[in-house]
Amino acid sequence: MPLVGHLTELRNRLIWSILAVAVGAAVGFAFAEQIIERLRSLLPPGVELQQIELGDGFSINLEIALVVGVVLAMPVLLWHLWRFIAPGLTPNERRAVLPWIPLALVFFAIGVAIATVILPFAATFLLSFVPPGVNRNINIRSYFDFITSLYLAFGILMEFPILLIGLSRVNIVTSERLRRSRRIVILVIAVFSAVATPGGDLVSPTVLGLTLYVLFEGTVAFVRRTGR
Repeated sequence: MPLVGHLTELRNRLIWSILAVAVGAAVGFAFAEQIIERLRSLLPPGVELQQIELGDGFSINLEIALVVGVVLAMPVLLWHLWRFIAPGLTPNERRAVLPWIPLALVFFAIGVAIATVILPFAATFLLSFVPPGVNRNINIRSYFDFITSLYLAFGILMEFPILLIGLSRVNIVTSERLRRSRRIVILVIAVFSAVATPGGDLVSPTVLGLTLYVLFEGTVAFVRRTGR
């Protein structure tokens, strides 16, 4: 396919992906109030949310809608990503990589679930530093910025085992190369975990870093057992 053909296909798949996110965002906007109430309940007892700026309420609804849209559209996004890169692979490579595409969705969901579990602990840790006598009310905008960043960070970074397995299937990386790169991978995981998790708490980057490292070691073991 000529370059113009590739660009045309990329444009079409981006359009369908954006439409899928828009449909999911409409669902998220419709249920934004219930989602806000659920996320508010994760705060420690005695902590209340307050709105500071006039338009924060509307902005938060849009933010939640966008995140929900990305989550709900993830199967469509992964499908179009696969359909775009598949023609560049050999038939054997396509057969090797295709079964892992649905697992990418599973790993994304696991990342979101882990973020939900650690959110109360991260909030409790950060609020423990509020000086005595200071009101512990939280700006609703900063709270939901924290949540959306946390969810997307965990969901997206949990995809890296699928990426490594896919690279091994097309003979770009091997288990031996991954083992030799262990120290560098640990450093990269530590840096990414600190940068990707918002809020400055110790809980989020620690849990994310440990999870990614366990997944990395599991991926190395899996790749080795497949003979690569």
